Amino acid sequence: MLHLTPALVITVLVLYFLMLIGVAWFTGRNVGNEGFFLANRKVPWWVVAYAMIGTSISGVTFISIPGAVGGSGINMAFSYMQVVMGYLLGYLFIGTVLMPLYYRLQLTSIYGFLEQRFGHWSYKTGAGFFLLSRTLGSAARMFLAASVLQIFVFEKLGVPFFVTTVLMLALIYAYTFKGGLKTIIWTDTIMTTFFILALLFTVYTVSKALNMGAGNMFSTVLSGKYGQIFFFDNFLSNPNHFVKQFISGALVAIAMTGLDQDLMQKNLACKDLRSAQKNMLVFSVYLVIINFLFLVLGALLYQYAGTLGIEVPARTDHLYPKIAFDHLDAAAGIFFILGLIASTYASSDSALTALTTSFCVDFLDFEKKLNLPTDPHASEAAQAAERAQRERALSRTRHWVHLGFSLIFVLIIIVLNWFSNTAVITLIFKIAGYTYGPLLGLFMYGLFTNLRPRDFLVPFICVLAPLLTYLFELLMKHLASVDVGFLTILINGLITFTGLLVITYWDETHEKTI
Repeated sequence: MLHLTPALVITVLVLYFLMLIGVAWFTGRNVGNEGFFLANRKVPWWVVAYAMIGTSISGVTFISIPGAVGGSGINMAFSYMQVVMGYLLGYLFIGTVLMPLYYRLQLTSIYGFLEQRFGHWSYKTGAGFFLLSRTLGSAARMFLAASVLQIFVFEKLGVPFFVTTVLMLALIYAYTFKGGLKTIIWTDTIMTTFFILALLFTVYTVSKALNMGAGNMFSTVLSGKYGQIFFFDNFLSNPNHFVKQFISGALVAIAMTGLDQDLMQKNLACKDLRSAQKNMLVFSVYLVIINFLFLVLGALLYQYAGTLGIEVPARTDHLYPKIAFDHLDAAAGIFFILGLIASTYASSDSALTALTTSFCVDFLDFEKKLNLPTDPHASEAAQAAERAQRERALSRTRHWVHLGFSLIFVLIIIVLNWFSNTAVITLIFKIAGYTYGPLLGLFMYGLFTNLRPRDFLVPFICVLAPLLTYLFELLMKHLASVDVGFLTILINGLITFTGLLVITYWDETHEKTI
């Protein structure tokens, strides 16, 4: 049986990235700041729905979710489907509450809502927490892919991990720095296709090796020891309890999709609200099916490992790549590499663009600078030249910001390589719980109350809330043996909401103006 070699992997990667750079060149021609940020709001909704799958899935789902199936902790067996069910409730809220708001306000950065609702400091706080959340979360996703490629490919060639990391980020920068979202929508569509093909091909290959046909594969998996979906026992101590998983899934969907500039930026690229809502509906259906198939793949991988006596790695994230590289044929290995890179890059490239967008719009005031009036006494030609010069200057700044976030990703990935020893999916959800919680509390306070907190105190509340959440979790675990699981985001959001109540003006009534 022909196995995957480092030379073959590198050849596949070179061809793959040449294709992406070609797409970037074609789509990135004559792209201004509006095209970079929102693709001129002309992208068909069905393209956005398909491209968003890649952004949401990421290399973490591609590797970490199948690996968690056979574990004994959080997300064991098919318990992750409880989280996915919660996603559906969250997406319903996004489509019916948040999207109409964003389109009505014609926002480029969704955190502009906080400025209009509460004021300057609330706006900067919300955007700042997004930058922190997305930078840490996306770097963790990139770390997983980089560590897998390092262990199974580049280490055998004597390439240091630092070089692997820099190379991965340099390639993202190469095909996104010019076209931004206009390019990413189309490259993510290609990447989504690749990782779905990789998923389907691996499921087919492993099930065939286990002598399972398409007709009995699902029934065999669901009736086996890994197929349990619902967990209703031991609410306090079991992190996989249905209530915890379902509620946290809904809140994570709202926070990590509806309050996330990255995914909402794609939705805002649709031509109108109705198109964006259709996109969200179709995307939700896609996501349920694909996550279920990843869990099926996880069960198949563990059954395959048990049948052949393959030792499961200490880090379960490495089970899928170990089997793909060492125990399946070269075709399966190539599909694995393409799927891993596609899912990782589909998430990370759009994250870099969203971070660049948020920093440029929310902190460097790009929109305000672009819309500054020209000299009314100048000729039309002179006014056009002034606007073009302003556009070029801001584009240069945008390139530097884009490069800066790429370098920050490299630093975080290096640090994670030193310290991380847990499944990355768990790390991602913990980061989300602590960093998206304040965003959840801020937006819910703005949407469901007519109250206005003291704007200058909002940053202090949003920094204090994650610290109090961490202390609360420690106390619950040590004093009452309660594991809150992924409900960190709910606790954090409630503390933020309560803190905003404490600093609210109570001497007069305030009506929402938006």
